[in-house]
Amino acid sequence: MLNTIEEYLEALKTEMQESDSALLQDALADAREHLSTALVVAREKNSELNEADVLKIIIDEYGTPEETASAYKEVEKRTSPILKQNAKPQSAFVRFFGVYADVRAWGALLYMLISFITGVFYFTWAVTGVSVSVPFLIFIFGFPFALLFLLSVRGLALLEGRLVEALLGIRMPRRPVFSHQGMKWFDRLKALLTDKATWLMLVYMLTQFVLGVVYFVLIVTVLSVSLSLVAVPFIQELFNQGGIYNNGIQYSFPTWSYLLFVLSGFMLWTIFMKIARGIGQLHGRFAKWMLVSDEK
Repeated sequence: MLNTIEEYLEALKTEMQESDSALLQDALADAREHLSTALVVAREKNSELNEADVLKIIIDEYGTPEETASAYKEVEKRTSPILKQNAKPQSAFVRFFGVYADVRAWGALLYMLISFITGVFYFTWAVTGVSVSVPFLIFIFGFPFALLFLLSVRGLALLEGRLVEALLGIRMPRRPVFSHQGMKWFDRLKALLTDKATWLMLVYMLTQFVLGVVYFVLIVTVLSVSLSLVAVPFIQELFNQGGIYNNGIQYSFPTWSYLLFVLSGFMLWTIFMKIARGIGQLHGRFAKWMLVSDEK
């Protein structure tokens, strides 16, 4: 017999203890929101109703923890991130050059470019929000301002999770962590301030600025070098330019070296795409560790 919402959530955790942490967070958020809302509505209609009796009726309609866990696991099998791919035996040649057909590599490259923009925004938002919220806490209007800022941090973390899942193929939460119902704004602020997930999200936003800059510099540098190597033969033949200047004397590259330049540029970019794919997977795991609530 489950007499409270917390008991239901604990039972749901037990049923889903082997499930993905992001899936567990979504299931708990949905269950808490549904049960809390239904309980509030029922007690508004009749305040004399016993909470345990009302909750039993609500659970019968929503589903037991076993039924809810089974439903979420079944849905997850059908809606897993599309970038996940099954490993198949392949030759070394196909494994090396097959990176061009791997959506995870292209997704990682796109994410690395986007992270430069998001990193700057996250850093600006976090620094500005903290620097304004903390001094304002000495005034009464500072509390709702701080609450709005921390809620925005949770919202940005959810948005970042959607980017990570879409581009890197790592399962991330699709529901916000904080969804308690019927709490006063001061209690909400207190809950957010004492939840370590809030501070981990702020740390992630600051870290993303550094990582975004590093990712952007890597892509621009490697792409520039690769294109330069490929372009050497064309520039030298079409514009009679290229080679190395020393004391006003131009030393041109021999014709037989053209193929080496093109192959070097192509191979450099191919190797970098494989590295970018690995970086994307590592970053996805880092984001999951920082942004997924530790409910287990």
